[in-house]
Amino acid sequence: MSRETELVLSNGLVLDTQEFEFRFVRASGPGGQNVNKVASAVELRWDLSHSTCLPPGVRYRLEALAGSRVTDEGVLIIQAQRHRTQERNRADAIERVVELTERALTPPKPRKKTRPTRASKRRRLEGKRHQGDKKRLRGKDYD
Repeated sequence: MSRETELVLSNGLVLDTQEFEFRFVRASGPGGQNVNKVASAVELRWDLSHSTCLPPGVRYRLEALAGSRVTDEGVLIIQAQRHRTQERNRADAIERVVELTERALTPPKPRKKTRPTRASKRRRLEGKRHQGDKKRLRGKDYD
């Protein structure tokens, strides 16, 4: 059974799956004897800092999106144990990496500076004045 070594993403970026390292471990949770005997959970490791297929901008966004799933050395770790078989968990881990990378492909929209309108400034100041009047009326000796 031959595996694909390349994954093509939506914008044409190609991920080399040979950069992925898989470790198979025992899954936690229910499953009876099966869970104690079979290493069906998958830990996918991808060294982002040494990846040749990621442009720098995408890599930085991917690290930010992944958050605590990226180690201090720049290795992305995805754990998959939803399914009962190694193969399905492996496919699930790859699917999650692709989804995360797809999200990192689109750069964030730059914020446009805006100024408050004159009417919104007026409403804000009127609200502050009204609040101040309320508090002043609570004071002593105001008749």
